[in-house]
Formats: sequence, structure tokens, C-alpha cells
Amino acid sequence: MAIDSRVRERLLRTVASAKSEVRAVQRARIVLAAADGLANGAIARELEVSVNTVRKWRGRFVALGPDGLRDAERSGRPKIYGPEVRVAIVATATSMPPHPEATWPHRTIAQRVAGTCLAPVSASQVGRILADLDLKPHKVRGWLTRRDTPDFWQRAADVCALYLDPPEGAVVRSIDEKTAIAARSRRHPGRPARPGTPARQEFEYRRHGTASPVAALDLRTGEVLTEVIRRNDAATFTAFMDQLDRAIAPGKEIHVVLDNGSSHTARHTKTWLAAHPRWRVRWTPPHASWLHQGELFFSALTRRVVRGGDFANRDDLIEKLEAYVIGHNEAAKPYRWTYGGTPLKAA
Repeated sequence: MAIDSRVRERLLRTVASAKSEVRAVQRARIVLAAADGLANGAIARELEVSVNTVRKWRGRFVALGPDGLRDAERSGRPKIYGPEVRVAIVATATSMPPHPEATWPHRTIAQRVAGTCLAPVSASQVGRILADLDLKPHKVRGWLTRRDTPDFWQRAADVCALYLDPPEGAVVRSIDEKTAIAARSRRHPGRPARPGTPARQEFEYRRHGTASPVAALDLRTGEVLTEVIRRNDAATFTAFMDQLDRAIAPGKEIHVVLDNGSSHTARHTKTWLAAHPRWRVRWTPPHASWLHQGELFFSALTRRVVRGGDFANRDDLIEKLEAYVIGHNEAAKPYRWTYGGTPLKAA
């Protein structure tokens, strides 16, 4: 049996390689021995295999070349469940679950399918079929239907225009509240992070009340003025704006970004704004808090102080919030509002 020189070289590399599979080496040796003119019986004795094995791989090589030395595809175990069972599982998992359940457990799906198709199927098999289809009926992801107000995009454009090109000489602020920050103390001390192990925090805690700061972010400098308020209502909000109004030089225009919180849109607040004409408001559209730069400050405050914090009492929480604000203002930078998919960054 004659073989091409390049094929011979390839087979010799297979035989010589320590990483080659044993069966691949055996088949390569059979073909090389046959190419050297040995008979099937002699090859079988030399390699300690049956004559039928030699005939098989010689014939496969003659018919298919080097590809014939690979294992043929196998049909595998026959399917136990037909397509009607799979269709019934998918149809059940994508329908409303029975009262009073809110999601579909695998066991409930199996029971429903058994009653529909008269085919017994286990809960584990239901899980395997659903996993194969990447269907997860036990998971629910929340979403929000946007209130499609006629001026949604106009209001969004107005807010972005203020960020990108604030009026010359005007004061530009973004005002928002973060309500009910809980002062919690852990019952036992936590453990610091170690290589390969994250920090650990005691699950149980004691409550010591809450604090609700209101913040006015200066969009030109990034500095923040804050105050902890007792009530989140229109009277408290306008009292905070009264303080800002007195602190800002008379005659200066004040442009402010507000969201649609109840204390911002209340009749009392709108009456106050009408009585102070130098205050000009840009309202973010409903469900568009991502347009409010004050949310960026509160997001950083939550991550760095609140989320992993331990507070002995409410005063301790307020002291740490105020200390964070002081440190923030010492190195404050404005946020750069950008388009084109570039994330918002500190300047």
C-alpha cells in the first residue's frame, strides 16, 4: 500500500508525539506497517491486535485517507421523549402558572405535562430540557413601561443642553433627596478581606432610625451642599431652596434640574417657584432618573459610605455622611456629560 510522503510524515509525527491518543498511535502504526509491505497477519502479530482490526483501519485509510483513521460519528442513545413532550414542556413553562403560584417549579411542570401528554416525565428531565433551550421559568426580570409623555424627548434634550452648555454667569444646580438611609449597627464585628476571600459582614443588625439628606450639586464645580431633613415634603424642600436663594448673590439667574418627586411637583413648590422668577427649572422626564446628575452623587455616597457601613446610632450616620460630603468638596470635579455611548466620567 503506497502513501504520500506528506501523509507518512504526518503519521510518523502522530506515532512520535507523547500527546497523541493511544488509539491514534495504533492506527497510524497499522497504516505505516501496511505501507512498508507487511501482510495483515504480520501487522496483527507485531502490534498485538486482531487481524480484523488491521483490515478495518487499512480499508478505512484506503477509502477515506487520513480522515478515515478518526472515530466515526455515533448515533448515541435513542431519545426517550418525543418532540410532543418537549413541546408540551415549553408550552407549559411559557404559560401562566396555576393559582396561586407565581412561577413554574420543575415538579409542577412535570405534573402538568404528564396530565397533558400521558407521558411520565421527571422534574430533573424537565430541568434538563429547559436548560438545553435556555428557558428559565423560575426567574423573573422586572421592567418599567415608560410613561410616553408628548414632551419626553424635548425635556430630555433641555436637561442635556443645560449640562453641555450652561448659561454664562448663571448658577446651575441639580437638587435631589435620598430618603430613609438606615442607621444600622451589626451585632458582631465583620472580617476584613484577604487574598482570595472577600470581606465578611455580620448578617444581623440593629436599627437606629434613618436619615434623609437633600443635596444641591453645583454642575460647574461638582461641589455639593447638603442638609439632613426630618420630613420629605414641599414645605421642607422650599425651605432648603430659601437657604440657597439667600446664599446666591441677588440678580444671578439660577437654573436647576429637578425630577418628578412629589415634593418637587407639589402646588406649594410651584407657587414658590412662581414667586422667585430667577429660578428656572428643567424637569427630567418621568422614569428618567439617569438624566439627574444628583443621582450620581448619591450613588457614590451609597457605595462608599452606606452600603457596607456600620453606624452606632443616627448621629453617627449623619456625622459620616457629612464627613463624606466635606471630603468630596475638597477634591470636587464636575461630571462631564457626553454622548455617543461614552460613559459619564468625572472631569
